[in-house]
Amino acid sequence: MDWLYKSTDPLFITLLSTFLIFFSIVALTRIIGLRSFAKFTAYDFAFTVAIGSILSSILTSSTTLVHGITAIGSLLLLTFIFSKLQRKFTVINDLISNKPLLLMDGKEILEDNMKKARIEKTQLVSKLREANVVNYNQVYAVVLESTGDISVLHKASVEEDDNFDDSMLEGVRRRH
Repeated sequence: MDWLYKSTDPLFITLLSTFLIFFSIVALTRIIGLRSFAKFTAYDFAFTVAIGSILSSILTSSTTLVHGITAIGSLLLLTFIFSKLQRKFTVINDLISNKPLLLMDGKEILEDNMKKARIEKTQLVSKLREANVVNYNQVYAVVLESTGDISVLHKASVEEDDNFDDSMLEGVRRRH
Protein backbone atom coordinates (compact mmCIF):
# COMPACT_ATOMS: atom_id res chain seq x y z
CA MET A 1 0.00 0.00 0.00
CA ASP A 2 3.04 2.32 0.00
CA TRP A 3 2.21 3.36 -3.56
CA LEU A 4 -1.16 4.67 -2.38
CA TYR A 5 -0.20 6.41 0.86
CA LYS A 6 2.79 6.61 3.17
CA SER A 7 2.53 7.85 6.71
CA THR A 8 5.59 10.01 6.01
CA ASP A 9 3.80 11.87 3.18
CA PRO A 10 3.66 15.60 4.04
CA LEU A 11 -0.07 16.01 3.28
CA PHE A 12 -0.54 19.06 5.49
CA ILE A 13 2.53 20.75 3.98
CA THR A 14 1.25 19.93 0.47
CA LEU A 15 -2.16 21.44 1.26
CA LEU A 16 -0.63 24.53 2.82
CA SER A 17 1.80 24.91 -0.09
CA THR A 18 -1.06 24.58 -2.59
CA PHE A 19 -2.94 27.47 -1.00
CA LEU A 20 0.16 29.64 -0.58
CA ILE A 21 1.45 29.06 -4.12
CA PHE A 22 -2.03 29.67 -5.56
CA PHE A 23 -2.34 33.03 -3.83
CA SER A 24 1.26 33.89 -4.68
CA ILE A 25 0.64 33.25 -8.38
CA VAL A 26 -2.55 35.31 -8.29
CA ALA A 27 -0.72 38.18 -6.57
CA LEU A 28 2.31 38.02 -8.88
CA THR A 29 0.08 37.80 -11.96
CA ARG A 30 -1.88 40.84 -10.80
CA ILE A 31 1.41 42.74 -10.45
CA ILE A 32 2.96 41.57 -13.74
CA GLY A 33 -0.28 41.32 -15.74
CA LEU A 34 -2.30 38.67 -17.54
CA ARG A 35 0.02 38.82 -20.55
CA SER A 36 2.28 36.39 -18.69
CA PHE A 37 -0.23 33.55 -19.19
CA ALA A 38 -1.43 34.47 -22.67
CA LYS A 39 -1.20 32.08 -25.58
CA PHE A 40 0.93 34.21 -27.90
CA THR A 41 4.33 32.70 -28.70
CA ALA A 42 6.58 29.70 -28.32
CA TYR A 43 8.17 31.65 -25.48
CA ASP A 44 4.81 31.86 -23.71
CA PHE A 45 4.29 28.13 -24.16
CA ALA A 46 7.73 27.40 -22.67
CA PHE A 47 6.87 29.73 -19.80
CA THR A 48 3.62 27.88 -19.08
CA VAL A 49 5.40 24.52 -19.08
CA ALA A 50 8.07 25.89 -16.72
CA ILE A 51 5.42 27.22 -14.33
CA GLY A 52 3.72 23.80 -14.33
CA SER A 53 7.00 22.08 -13.58
CA ILE A 54 7.76 24.45 -10.70
CA LEU A 55 4.25 23.98 -9.30
CA SER A 56 4.66 20.24 -9.46
CA SER A 57 7.98 20.42 -7.62
CA ILE A 58 6.48 22.61 -4.90
CA LEU A 59 3.35 20.53 -4.43
CA THR A 60 5.26 17.25 -4.27
CA SER A 61 7.68 18.81 -1.76
CA SER A 62 10.77 18.28 -3.89
CA THR A 63 11.54 22.00 -3.56
CA THR A 64 10.74 24.55 -0.88
CA LEU A 65 7.86 26.95 -1.12
CA VAL A 66 10.12 30.02 -0.99
CA HIS A 67 12.35 28.58 -3.72
CA GLY A 68 9.30 27.84 -5.90
CA ILE A 69 7.74 31.27 -5.41
CA THR A 70 11.10 32.86 -6.22
CA ALA A 71 11.35 30.81 -9.42
CA ILE A 72 7.80 31.69 -10.48
CA GLY A 73 8.36 35.36 -9.64
CA SER A 74 11.55 35.32 -11.72
CA LEU A 75 9.73 33.79 -14.69
CA LEU A 76 6.94 36.34 -14.42
CA LEU A 77 9.50 39.15 -14.25
CA LEU A 78 11.24 37.71 -17.31
CA THR A 79 7.97 37.72 -19.28
CA PHE A 80 7.34 41.30 -18.19
CA ILE A 81 10.80 42.36 -19.40
CA PHE A 82 10.41 40.46 -22.68
CA SER A 83 7.00 42.05 -23.34
CA LYS A 84 8.56 45.51 -22.88
CA LEU A 85 11.51 44.62 -25.13
CA GLN A 86 9.19 43.18 -27.79
CA ARG A 87 7.33 46.48 -28.02
CA LYS A 88 10.53 48.50 -28.13
CA PHE A 89 12.64 46.35 -30.48
CA THR A 90 10.86 44.77 -33.45
CA VAL A 91 13.82 42.42 -33.99
CA ILE A 92 13.09 40.71 -30.66
CA ASN A 93 9.40 40.49 -31.51
CA ASP A 94 10.25 38.93 -34.89
CA LEU A 95 12.48 36.33 -33.20
CA ILE A 96 9.96 35.36 -30.54
CA SER A 97 6.60 35.71 -32.30
CA ASN A 98 5.16 34.00 -35.34
CA LYS A 99 3.56 36.31 -37.88
CA PRO A 100 -0.05 35.62 -38.82
CA LEU A 101 -0.51 33.89 -42.18
CA LEU A 102 -3.30 34.42 -44.71
CA LEU A 103 -5.09 31.14 -45.56
CA MET A 104 -7.89 32.59 -47.69
CA ASP A 105 -7.90 35.84 -49.64
CA GLY A 106 -11.54 36.45 -50.38
CA LYS A 107 -12.98 33.22 -51.71
CA GLU A 108 -9.55 32.02 -52.90
CA ILE A 109 -7.97 29.30 -50.76
CA LEU A 110 -4.21 29.88 -50.66
CA GLU A 111 -3.05 26.28 -51.09
CA ASP A 112 0.68 27.02 -50.68
CA ASN A 113 0.06 28.82 -47.38
CA MET A 114 -2.21 26.00 -46.22
CA LYS A 115 0.48 23.45 -47.06
CA LYS A 116 3.25 25.41 -45.29
CA ALA A 117 1.05 25.87 -42.20
CA ARG A 118 0.06 22.17 -42.27
CA ILE A 119 -3.63 23.06 -42.31
CA GLU A 120 -5.96 20.67 -44.13
CA LYS A 121 -8.87 21.96 -46.18
CA THR A 122 -11.26 20.05 -43.89
CA GLN A 123 -9.92 22.05 -40.91
CA LEU A 124 -10.38 25.29 -42.82
CA VAL A 125 -13.94 24.39 -43.83
CA SER A 126 -14.70 23.46 -40.22
CA LYS A 127 -13.59 26.95 -39.09
CA LEU A 128 -15.75 28.52 -41.81
CA ARG A 129 -18.76 26.57 -40.53
CA GLU A 130 -18.01 27.64 -36.94
CA ALA A 131 -18.10 31.25 -38.16
CA ASN A 132 -21.50 30.60 -39.84
CA VAL A 133 -20.10 31.06 -43.35
CA VAL A 134 -22.48 29.40 -45.80
CA ASN A 135 -20.83 30.52 -49.04
CA TYR A 136 -17.20 31.18 -49.98
CA ASN A 137 -18.34 34.55 -51.41
CA GLN A 138 -18.96 35.71 -47.82
CA VAL A 139 -15.26 35.39 -46.91
CA TYR A 140 -13.02 38.45 -46.80
CA ALA A 141 -10.06 36.60 -45.31
CA VAL A 142 -9.07 33.64 -43.16
CA VAL A 143 -5.95 34.10 -41.03
CA LEU A 144 -3.84 31.61 -39.11
CA GLU A 145 -3.00 33.76 -36.09
CA SER A 146 0.35 33.73 -34.28
CA THR A 147 -1.38 31.83 -31.46
CA GLY A 148 -2.39 28.98 -33.77
CA ASP A 149 -6.04 30.09 -33.79
CA ILE A 150 -7.82 30.55 -37.11
CA SER A 151 -9.77 33.80 -37.57
CA VAL A 152 -12.51 34.10 -40.18
CA LEU A 153 -13.32 37.61 -41.39
CA HIS A 154 -16.61 37.48 -43.31
CA LYS A 155 -19.75 39.24 -44.38
CA ALA A 156 -23.00 38.48 -42.61
CA SER A 157 -24.52 37.53 -45.95
CA VAL A 158 -23.57 37.24 -49.61
CA GLU A 159 -25.67 40.32 -50.42
CA GLU A 160 -23.91 42.56 -47.87
CA ASP A 161 -21.90 45.47 -49.29
CA ASP A 162 -18.16 45.00 -49.62
CA ASN A 163 -16.84 47.38 -46.95
CA PHE A 164 -13.87 45.38 -45.66
CA ASP A 165 -11.09 47.47 -44.11
CA ASP A 166 -7.75 46.10 -45.38
CA SER A 167 -6.02 47.41 -42.25
CA MET A 168 -7.53 44.36 -40.51
CA LEU A 169 -4.79 42.37 -42.27
CA GLU A 170 -1.93 44.58 -41.11
CA GLY A 171 1.07 42.40 -40.22
CA VAL A 172 -0.39 39.32 -41.88
CA ARG A 173 1.88 37.47 -44.31
CA ARG A 174 0.11 37.24 -47.68
CA ARG A 175 2.35 34.52 -49.09
CA HIS A 176 4.42 32.01 -47.12
